[in-house]
Amino acid sequence: MSKIGQTNAAFNLIEEGDKILVGLSGGKDSLTMIHALREQQRRAPFNFELIAVTVTYGMGEDLTKLSEHCAVHGITHHIHATNTYEIATDKIRQNSSFCSFFSRMRRGALYEAALKHGCNKVALGHHLDDAAESFFMNMIYNGHMRALAPKYKAGNGLIVIRPLIQLRERQLAVCALENEMPTIGDEMCPSMRFDVKMPHARASMKVMLGEMEEKYPNLFVSINSAFGHISDETFFDPERFSL
Repeated sequence: MSKIGQTNAAFNLIEEGDKILVGLSGGKDSLTMIHALREQQRRAPFNFELIAVTVTYGMGEDLTKLSEHCAVHGITHHIHATNTYEIATDKIRQNSSFCSFFSRMRRGALYEAALKHGCNKVALGHHLDDAAESFFMNMIYNGHMRALAPKYKAGNGLIVIRPLIQLRERQLAVCALENEMPTIGDEMCPSMRFDVKMPHARASMKVMLGEMEEKYPNLFVSINSAFGHISDETFFDPERFSL
């Protein structure tokens, strides 16, 4: 809660009068996020609203336990149904990668739900491990210096926020485990229904960063700091030279 509060203060993620859609997949990250934001809502000296939205892919997903959990804890929960699985059967080919496809479709569905429910912000459950992995993936595979912003404006005017972006994945896992949250695992992942190539880039980055952290225990502390201390003029982009 302390780190989330610091992140919120640093980037003004949540403000007076906000109505925030929280993307609730049911995994450890999103479940921890909705409970943490509910606690922030209780503590904050200003008012804001929260609703949780779970996107389904049209695979006959059973969200009974997740819906019951939300009801018990007073969390407003909506299920946003899509036919993404049906669309994917025409789009995805054998031995092809699929993660970016489902990610784009899921994000679009969350935006659609946010506009439908009158929200001005969308909260996603990305954490510091995600940001670090994305940074190295972009650098190694795409030749691009890019990470995950704590806050940005989407093309449709919605503000996207990442309240967990300075927390470690293992912290979220422990929180979900110790609080006995009814987490949903791979059974909700559409990839389990397709004979497709599993994405290797992010998994490779996770292994690489794990090995680096064994050698440099403060690696993620430094990465978190580095993401906020960027010397533009030291890179090879002429538009950023200060001369």
